[in-house]
Parts: sequence; structure tokens; C-alpha cells
Amino acid sequence: MEHLLEKIKETAHFLESNGFVDAKVGIVLGSGLGSFINKMAIETTMPYHEIPNFPVATVEFHKGQLIIGKVGNTKVIAMQGRFHYYEGYSMQQITFPIRVMKALGIDYLLLSNAAGGMNLAYKKGDLVLLDDHINMLPENPLRGLNDPAFGNRFVDMCQPYSNYLNNLLINTAASLNVTLQKGVYVSVMGPNLETRGEYRYLKNCGADMVGMSTVPEVIVANHVGLTCAAVSVITDECNPDDLQPVNIAEIIAVAGKADEKLSAIFEATIQQL
Repeated sequence: MEHLLEKIKETAHFLESNGFVDAKVGIVLGSGLGSFINKMAIETTMPYHEIPNFPVATVEFHKGQLIIGKVGNTKVIAMQGRFHYYEGYSMQQITFPIRVMKALGIDYLLLSNAAGGMNLAYKKGDLVLLDDHINMLPENPLRGLNDPAFGNRFVDMCQPYSNYLNNLLINTAASLNVTLQKGVYVSVMGPNLETRGEYRYLKNCGADMVGMSTVPEVIVANHVGLTCAAVSVITDECNPDDLQPVNIAEIIAVAGKADEKLSAIFEATIQQL
């Protein structure tokens, strides 16, 4: 595992030498969620394939670049596009950028994703703050990391999402007159979408929405002591009693429409940190 520590140091050093310094907030922009970049006074953009040890995003609607810039007076590092287990990456590859952003000195991590809404109160385009999650991924990003240099091996997850950040996001959304619901997110492997039986099962497990990301990043954020919060954009309604075939292009279009509201919430929140 020393190898992973060396990789983190090497990547952080490369990014620092390319201007990725003094950032306070890291942000991960999920599927179809990229307009936050327009809120930034961009200083440097670095494609993932140019960053040592970084995986390369293979999902066609993920840009695949790391950006640093200012939102108001706060410096932010934004991941435009993330990595998923279904792409064939290991959990440590998926979460590597979170460890690198921590090494670059960020204090706060904001995450976004596109999710299927199983809670019948959710409609397409709704924004839902993650209050908690259920991890149904078949692998854990902390497996094997028993070196104290990485952090406590048995990471406490009683409050994986920061109350402070969640309250800030709720109050900020209210001030912008944007409805921000709360719910429990379940992360599954994918890349296939769920059957009717699986939606019933996941809902009965206590989940309000389902996606294929975010949870590994949150586990690692808690491992390395990053204060984090996450928001889902509901891109499809997953009612097993009235399940319609999903159009991925439509999912991205729905995410794009909600993106402006989410970006406004993130922008106003960051300015308060």
C-alpha cells in the first residue's frame, strides 16, 4: 500500500506544480451536471489523461477534466466527470482523486449525481440532498488499507454527510427559492438499470433513490477527514407498478435542466464556506 501513498504524493506534486494550489473546496460533477464550471473564474484545466496515475473517464457524457478556479473569493477544484465501478476500475482507482484533492489541501467536498427516484414523491428534475446512504457495491475502497498513514481502518459512518454542510445547503436552497428534498441514496454496481423486482427490493431496504456512484467517494472522504455533502438530481421515476423504458439521452437532458438550479445552490454555498 506504500505504492498508493507514493502515487498520491506524485499526482499531488504534479498538480501543485501546475497551479492546483490553495483550494478549499473540492467538487465532483456527475452525469449531465457540468454547468457549475460556468460559475468559476477558471485558472487551469487539466484533462485526466494528462494527470499521472489518474484513470480516464470512459462515460461519453463525462468530460474528464480537473479544473481549478475561484467561486467568489474561494478557490475550488472541480472534477468534471467521475469514475465508476462499472467502467472496470477498482475502488481505489475510483476514489484516488478524492485522496489527491485531500493531499492538495481541500477542507470540504461537494458531490453530485444523477439518480433514479423510487420515492413516489420525487419527480424528474427534483434535487434531493443525501441524508444517508446504503452501500450495495460489491467492493470497498478501504479494503487492504491498514497503514495508519491512510487514516483509521474502521471508519465510523454514523453521520457520513456533514450536518453543517447539509444545513448550509438547505438554507441556501431556500434563500434561492429552490426546493431541496432529503433522502437515502443506494449505490449499486450497474451499468444495467434495475428490474421492477429490484426497485421494490431497494425501496423496501429503505432507499429513496438509486445510482451507481458517490458512496465510495463518501467513504473515502470520511476516511481522510473531509467534510462532505451530496445532492442527487432525480432523472427518472422508478415506480415498479408503472415502469417505463429509460432513454439515457432523456436522463442527461433532465439532468441538464436541473443542473442550473444545483449549480446556483453550490455556488452560493461555497461563497459561505
